[in-house]
Amino acid sequence: MTQKQWVAVIGAGISGLSSIKNCLDEGLEPTCFESSHDIGGLWRFKEKAEPGRTNIYQSVVINSSKEMMAFSDFPPPAELPNNMHHSEVLQYMRLYTQAFKLLQHIQFQTTVVSMRQTLDFASTGQWEVETERREGQREIHIFDAVIVCTGHFTQPHLPLRDFPGIESFEGRYFHSWDYRRAEGLQGKRVVVIGTGNSGGDIAVDISRVAEKVYLSSRSGAWVVSRVGPRGLPADLVGTSRIDMMIQKFFPSWVNKMVEKKLNQAFDHKLYGIQPKHSYFTQIPVVNDDLPARIISGRILVKPNVKEFCGSTVVFVDGSVIDKVDVVVFSTGYNYSFPFLPSALQEKCGHRLRLYKHVFPPALTHPTLAVVGFIHGYGAINPLAEMQGRWATRVFKGLTKLPSEETMMKEMEKDTVTMHQRFACSDRNPLQVDYLPYLDFLAEQVGVRPNMLWLLLKDPRLALHVLLGPCTPYQYRLTGPGQWAGARQAILTQWDRVHRPFRTRVVPEPETRPPSRRRITVMLSVFASVFFFFLFCFYPLYDTEFIHGAIK
Repeated sequence: MTQKQWVAVIGAGISGLSSIKNCLDEGLEPTCFESSHDIGGLWRFKEKAEPGRTNIYQSVVINSSKEMMAFSDFPPPAELPNNMHHSEVLQYMRLYTQAFKLLQHIQFQTTVVSMRQTLDFASTGQWEVETERREGQREIHIFDAVIVCTGHFTQPHLPLRDFPGIESFEGRYFHSWDYRRAEGLQGKRVVVIGTGNSGGDIAVDISRVAEKVYLSSRSGAWVVSRVGPRGLPADLVGTSRIDMMIQKFFPSWVNKMVEKKLNQAFDHKLYGIQPKHSYFTQIPVVNDDLPARIISGRILVKPNVKEFCGSTVVFVDGSVIDKVDVVVFSTGYNYSFPFLPSALQEKCGHRLRLYKHVFPPALTHPTLAVVGFIHGYGAINPLAEMQGRWATRVFKGLTKLPSEETMMKEMEKDTVTMHQRFACSDRNPLQVDYLPYLDFLAEQVGVRPNMLWLLLKDPRLALHVLLGPCTPYQYRLTGPGQWAGARQAILTQWDRVHRPFRTRVVPEPETRPPSRRRITVMLSVFASVFFFFLFCFYPLYDTEFIHGAIK
């Protein structure tokens, strides 16, 4: 009889919940430690900021559509909107937790204080995990493996040293981590520093009540809409496997076409927000309202701040804004894992020393995995879920990692490639090519779709997989964790996309067969146009050719 393997999962957000389920799917025994009183992580709105935890503002709507961010074996309810409000994302997470009975594996209000290898780690690969409950009670647990799912939006980066004179500022300033809503900012003059997704959202939110909002951008940004062609979710268009193949072989051309299309929506240079970097170098800002707030003058785009002088803000171009009341620093986050041994927090470039962003290569036993600590041009949920599926199979001994030497070489190579391809920094060290990375993970698990096999066995499904959006259900068609509903989920995904729009059904216009008189008139018009064209251009053609054409 096989002995049970006990796995600690740290954090009960999106990554933590899918990791619990992945453990259960592989016959492992998970115990999840969540420092707060509820699931949700980033997606659980908190009226008051809680130090050491993620926070969001009241107006947050998810950038990815529901089909692209879905758990791979749990399609979202059809009636949910395509781009969900944070409360609806949390609702979906609760449904997932309930459906797979995950709640019984979570210990709430329990913080992981530290973890270290056991004395016999060389032979067992086990970990000592020390936890502290809300009442202050500490306890040490022994686990066969650990999955870290704490994310990277818990430590606000407030670079005050980069802004001379901030100590003299007479107004109020704070990090976007502290922002909840625009209440109390009515009639104020506000400067928002940073044009990431949070900076753009917060500037728009405040501009609805403030006297004026100034959005300070150091490097600019490409701005995309959630609304794509024909009003469909933008991330469902142009994200198929065939699209990714075209991008792979013609990257410069695709980048040029994307930038051209974005500038057709609104001229980024004219609006003062065009960046120096190309589109695929850095994650774009997803914002439907920002251009409208700029064109209406409610938001004014400014360059980087040079200094503060009392209530005056001076920008690097020499322009000055007086009587500023509030400054919001949307300047990103620092990441840290204080409970991890210091040896596991070493960096390779800007990133942690993790093989494929998951496994520390130097461990004698691969019994520690970091899940969800990643960025890509797409929803993080499928990436984190697939990382967890890989990790649990490695823990189980069903999938083997390369040697330490091979992993180190691969890691160095990936780091160089990442720095060449993307605009990486200390606060954005995690960029990957979305679909290639997802497919790599899927290959390790044994669930990457086999297109040739699909074309032979199920051509209809194969066309959906190849030409349709690359939704997570594709990774449940075959192999470990195969789900019988995956095919149907793919074939019906557009039904779930269309469903939320049908709150007012517009009837189709009545179509009647054309009458004999209409047919006669149409034929007469066609014949008249044909002969008019023929004789007008008669001199241009050979006479024998014309006669031959009309015989």
